[in-house]
Amino acid sequence: MKNKIQKITTNLWFDTQAEEAAKFYTTIFKNSKIGRITCYGNEGNQIHGMPEGSVMAVEFELEGQAFVALNGGPQYKFTEAISFIINCEDQEDVDYFWEKLSEGGDEKAQVCGWLKDRFGVSWQIVPANLTEMVNDSNPEKSERVMKALLQMKKIDIKTLKQVYIG
Repeated sequence: MKNKIQKITTNLWFDTQAEEAAKFYTTIFKNSKIGRITCYGNEGNQIHGMPEGSVMAVEFELEGQAFVALNGGPQYKFTEAISFIINCEDQEDVDYFWEKLSEGGDEKAQVCGWLKDRFGVSWQIVPANLTEMVNDSNPEKSERVMKALLQMKKIDIKTLKQVYIG
């Protein structure tokens, strides 16, 4: 019987840190695991230039989502144009993910719940109900939330709830 393959899988291009990144992420998310690790062979060495036997790709899961971390070389870097959103139920969740993912990351990239981790990957650590508050049918409420949000680095749920209520 064949394993069911996720229809869309996120591929993350690293220089040489694919395995390190996959291990890092799987220590942070409770429902996660490392899967198959594929190594470079001699074939294609003139194209990829990676040492034979070095890690080419690491399959891993975070909260049931499949990812592949690829050691593809230094040609491409992560940008904020792509980010991962972590919807948090409470401040404890926000604090946990913020602390773990921001460790060693770019402090200048921390704004409005966004952070960049030590590998350059961007994350949004937000309360699960943020979209509801920002899109409230009462424009005064949504504008108060947006104004408060724009002044934060790590999101403070209590403050957002207070300005939302008024």
